[in-house]
Amino acid sequence: MPQTPPSPLSAPQADAPSSGRLNSLVAIITGGGSGFGEAIAHTFVREGAKVVIADRNADAAERVALALRTSGGEALAVPMDVTVSADFARLMAETLARFGRIDVMVNNAGISHANQPMLSVSEAEFDRLYQVNVKSIYLSAMHCVPIFRRQGSGSFINIGSTASVRPRPGLSWYNGTKGAVVLLTKSLAVELAPDKIRANCINPAIAETPLLTTFMGAADTPDNRARFLATIPLGRLCQPSDVANAALFFADPASAFVTGSCLEVDGGRCI
Repeated sequence: MPQTPPSPLSAPQADAPSSGRLNSLVAIITGGGSGFGEAIAHTFVREGAKVVIADRNADAAERVALALRTSGGEALAVPMDVTVSADFARLMAETLARFGRIDVMVNNAGISHANQPMLSVSEAEFDRLYQVNVKSIYLSAMHCVPIFRRQGSGSFINIGSTASVRPRPGLSWYNGTKGAVVLLTKSLAVELAPDKIRANCINPAIAETPLLTTFMGAADTPDNRARFLATIPLGRLCQPSDVANAALFFADPASAFVTGSCLEVDGGRCI
């Protein structure tokens, strides 16, 4: 999916990799060319992981991968559409050819309709929303689970939303997709646990990403921002780094006994 590159103020800085918490693990990150996905990629590489940046925007994917390689990390860019099974098959094949295994599948790619009355959303928008946000989880499982089973381990990290817990008016159909992400995560966790495959979910609050104005349904002005900040007890927007740190916890082998968890990264909004 085309995505607007993050502003220089919010773009993560390249960090030299280390022998860290994810040492030598291989992670695929969909929607890795900007926003949460880009921050997750930088955090994972800093902690020693090898990453695959999967994004419909080929230029954005390569930009992130190049920054990671320049900093000394191992990163591969793979342009792909998360709604197409053949693209997932190619993503798996290219990852295995380059790195030999897959340890973590981060399903981060997602879209929303603009904040608006539910009856104003077209059928085409509705269909595309469910293809990107929900069908992508199905496709990632269809293509990753056989690989994880052969390896005897694997981890899904799905990016949901606080919309699944405390839905905002004007985003009804988007809210529904994220409710599906949460329930699919729990379903994957219980069904795949005998295979030592984990599945967890992160539910961010409204965040400083390219989708900010889409969720607002208006321009990003101080007054509009204040309306949303008033609903978050900690008084600020979620940052990509907040989500990246949560993803790091779920990817870390130290969380090996954690599965089926859905973590609100929301500054207290869902309390």
